[in-house]
Amino acid sequence: MESFSLILAIVVVTALAFDFTNGFHDTANAMATTISTGAMKPKVAVAMSAVLNLVGAFLSVEVANTISKGLVDEAGIRPEVIFAALVGAILWNLLTWLVGLPSSSSHALMGGLIGATIASAGVGAVHGDVLVTKVLIPAIAAPLVAGIAALLATRLTYSLGSKADGNASKKGYRAGQIASAGLVSLAHGTNDAQKTMGVITLALVAGGAVAPDSDPPMWVILSAGLAIALGTYLGGWRIIRTMGKGLTDLQPQQGFAAQTSAATVILASSHLGFSLSTTHSVSGSVMGAGLGRKGGVVRWSTATRMFVAWGLTLPAAALVGALAEYVTGFGSWGTAVVAVFLIASSAAIWKLSRREVVDHTNVNDTDDAEPAGVVTTAMAAVTPPPATGSAKASEDPIPAFPSQATAERTPTTTTTV
Repeated sequence: MESFSLILAIVVVTALAFDFTNGFHDTANAMATTISTGAMKPKVAVAMSAVLNLVGAFLSVEVANTISKGLVDEAGIRPEVIFAALVGAILWNLLTWLVGLPSSSSHALMGGLIGATIASAGVGAVHGDVLVTKVLIPAIAAPLVAGIAALLATRLTYSLGSKADGNASKKGYRAGQIASAGLVSLAHGTNDAQKTMGVITLALVAGGAVAPDSDPPMWVILSAGLAIALGTYLGGWRIIRTMGKGLTDLQPQQGFAAQTSAATVILASSHLGFSLSTTHSVSGSVMGAGLGRKGGVVRWSTATRMFVAWGLTLPAAALVGALAEYVTGFGSWGTAVVAVFLIASSAAIWKLSRREVVDHTNVNDTDDAEPAGVVTTAMAAVTPPPATGSAKASEDPIPAFPSQATAERTPTTTTTV
């Protein structure tokens, strides 16, 4: 059994707190489209996602090993560094949850770890090749690959179902959505729960509790799986609203295509040990599915805010992590100051969130509308006209041309809280 110091125990508890925020922050990745299309009731959806997240945590340790053995030099890391990194990641998760933006919990964790490590041991303690090949490149490639795959899959589903009965087709795709949402949840467990496992294992190595190059102990795997499952069950309703309704309006065919494409990308990356952002993958697939339907509109104002948040995640979390590491360097009282700051900031963010509550009862209540932009108009211009007959019943009664659709809508600025 590992020997624990007080600081090591604090790090483990803080890591599990991050895992909890990761769970409710990323619930939208698996269930936003399923909830927005009505394929599942909100509470049932998040319960299923929580169970499958827990199961997924036991399927692999490749991503955990990338973090605990590859990203930073274990020899230059103290438990206080891990604690500072987690502070940066947790605060970024909570801030983006407050404003309903789907940002990457994975990159928040990576940023916090990089910033705290540089503040403690210098730039040389960060393995730049691992950062580029297994974090940054997948961050750029994942949304593009998932988006293109979802766009093509959406076109294919509408083409194959063009002669099917509209209502029967929708029922079939709703069933497919439930299955694909389960696959995304399972994939999320294999990828995101492992990040916390990797951080705890890194802290155990830094604290001398386990040998270097060790795999995560079983109790670490179990506790990380339970923490992310509990967070998932509570549901990140603000981000679910943005992902399900704020980016585009999805039909069951699109939801199925988006989730299947995202799950494929996430599972492939987990197998290769890439610390992929499930948020990037799912957001890309949702936008791809939105562009794949004739007359579909992607709300680019929301997407732009999301892209900005993605770009800020690594540096913002790194800055907070570095500052927290600087304060912890003053000794036990510095660590206590950082812990109090984390608790107070988290409480303040939660109190602000109570001003406008978003939960399972109103997660789909949004009247946001936005005129079709240049990209949507261009995509519609090269899309073949929909087939006549029963095919029209399988899609929304949206006019074929974006200009018609926008004429019937009142343009507003998308604001999701």
